[in-house]
Amino acid sequence: MPRTIRTLAREEVQTLVDWAAAEGWNPGLNDAALFQAADPQGFIGAFIDGEMAAGISAVAYGDGFGFIGLYICRPDKRGQGHGKVVWDAGTARLGKRTIGLDGVIEQQANYRSMGFAPAYRTIRFMGSPNVPAAVGNDIRAIGPELVPDILDYDRRFFPGPRRSFLEHWLRPPHMALAILKHGAIAGYGVARRCRDGCKVGPLFADSLDAASHLFAALAHMSGPGNVHLDVPETSRQFAELLSSAGLQPGFETARMYKGKAPQLMQSGVFAITTLELG
Repeated sequence: MPRTIRTLAREEVQTLVDWAAAEGWNPGLNDAALFQAADPQGFIGAFIDGEMAAGISAVAYGDGFGFIGLYICRPDKRGQGHGKVVWDAGTARLGKRTIGLDGVIEQQANYRSMGFAPAYRTIRFMGSPNVPAAVGNDIRAIGPELVPDILDYDRRFFPGPRRSFLEHWLRPPHMALAILKHGAIAGYGVARRCRDGCKVGPLFADSLDAASHLFAALAHMSGPGNVHLDVPETSRQFAELLSSAGLQPGFETARMYKGKAPQLMQSGVFAITTLELG
């Protein structure tokens, strides 16, 4: 039967996100629209007789970096080559950019064979946190007046420019907070409602103290229920803080890059933004 490869429409991106939910990835309630805002042409599907059989996100962040995610084949269509054709289409779209992805353990050897090298492990933490309320007047809700500074700050920790994505990601109903020191951004974090509880990401900060204050404030804003974060192994002290607050480590992935690995302030990455978009 003929196979068609094409860019996904909004409702088809939603289908792909729903597949991710069925795989246990716990995406956000509004992720499809916000993901697509990052790069409207960056979501690709393989279709058989008008039905999507496999999909992938291949989001370009400027001319130098791209990210692969949401690489899923419908369970009843697996083993028929649909996944490979969307993979090939996604990597071709990103061209000569450095490409990042977050690979599950079972797929890491496969990604290595295609030229991806591991940079660090990322561990999903989950639970209902027992943390004191953040005190002080240095934490601010991120409104339009802070967005330009957040965009500049974000470039220290993320490999490419993502203005369009962040301009949507920082808006309500997401809960977006910044911490200021001497009038300058010293960290920021975002929490969003998910199928189960809330997820915090990104959480970038100049110090463990700033990150812990932001996390406490976001946890209290999120209300009762589980909080999820994807924490790089480079943030061991923060992981210990989460464990002491009652969160449990779960599945792990590896951040991997094909091409020149980006030079970032990795010590300030306390939780990545998403496994799907980097």
